[in-house]
Amino acid sequence: MSPEVLAAFIATCILLGLTPGPNMSLILASTLTSGLRAGLLTLAGTTTGLALLVGAATAGMSSVLVFMSDWFDVIRCIGALYLVYLGARQLWAFWQRGAPGTLPPRRACGANLYFDGLLVSLSNPKVLLFLGAFLPQFIDPARDAVLQLSLLAVLFVTVLAAVDVGYTLMVARARASFDAARLRLLDGLAGVVLLLGGVALALARRP
Repeated sequence: MSPEVLAAFIATCILLGLTPGPNMSLILASTLTSGLRAGLLTLAGTTTGLALLVGAATAGMSSVLVFMSDWFDVIRCIGALYLVYLGARQLWAFWQRGAPGTLPPRRACGANLYFDGLLVSLSNPKVLLFLGAFLPQFIDPARDAVLQLSLLAVLFVTVLAAVDVGYTLMVARARASFDAARLRLLDGLAGVVLLLGGVALALARRP
């Protein structure tokens, strides 16, 4: 694999990482609502799910790919409904809190945040089907395909995780400068972001 091809692959991964989607919606919502720690815990869950999907794709698990293809709409709908549920729950909490400062800040459970990220990431079958068509495009047939796929898989997850960490840190830093009234508004914004993520996943089509 030439340096030029590797650079093109990394650049493509960065663009993919910056493209809005269900994972980004969930990470941003967690960060806006509960701060950096919550965002990073959610990110850990989405990255774990992504790593599992990438591992399945690069291992040549044709049965998994067939399963995902056959059940694409069902899995996608489950993920979309879960995001909508999280968004509705967030907006309900926002409504219930009332005036700024009437309730103490909520502490999100780390296990729940991680699970939410993992579930939403795994419920996006488009990623797996996309990888099945995407990764082979960067393979040099004259070299060891397994080694190249393994390298690309690690780079894919690493680059996307780094992009996720980058925007999570920026959002958390901006959030830290907000007063109580603006923090409460962020709770409502987080609910809207989750609902939009659910809509995006619901409208997803097979690659």
